[in-house]
Amino acid sequence: MSPGSTRIDHDIILDLVPAGAKVLDLGCADGSLLEKLVRTKDVRGCGIEISDDGVRACIEKGLAVMQGNIDLGLTDWPDQSFDYVILNQTLQALMRPEAVIGEMLRVGKKAVMGFPNFAYWKMRMYLLLVGRMPKTKFLPYEWYDTPNIHFCSIRDFDAYCDDHRLDVERRIYLSIDRGGKVLQGVLPNLFAETAVYLLSKK
Repeated sequence: MSPGSTRIDHDIILDLVPAGAKVLDLGCADGSLLEKLVRTKDVRGCGIEISDDGVRACIEKGLAVMQGNIDLGLTDWPDQSFDYVILNQTLQALMRPEAVIGEMLRVGKKAVMGFPNFAYWKMRMYLLLVGRMPKTKFLPYEWYDTPNIHFCSIRDFDAYCDDHRLDVERRIYLSIDRGGKVLQGVLPNLFAETAVYLLSKK
């Protein structure tokens, strides 16, 4: 894992992507993950971000970035243009997640997916005991201002991969509490706050 990183999901993705790979980072926000990949793994990287602030932050970091809406597809790139296409903590905010995942595995040889697990036990308990839409440090939004529109759990995503004949090469389950750790135990759908998957086509 990378030294000095404060986000365990970023460290996991750094471990999954080999040095020198050609990478497309979708919904790259301020470019923090892409910058780590470029600097520590010497990847040839490009990002796509919809927000003006995110694009400006990427440019200030010296990153290659395009402003665009990934829900509209990745028509600028032909098949297998990238070794890895990354979508980290953006899946739940997409209008057309199925189409975007399909495009990821068209333009990339492999896809890295990081997403929050909405079946995490603290979210279940919050809804049960408080009776309001759950909030965590990782998902701090109110129901009326959240960017998240498609909620899924780890079990939901596993079923999606089976239904769409996607090969899950790696599953890494993470707890974000107390700096973050990789979970090795049972029942990840209950105890993992977020997950990172490495996918390819069968």
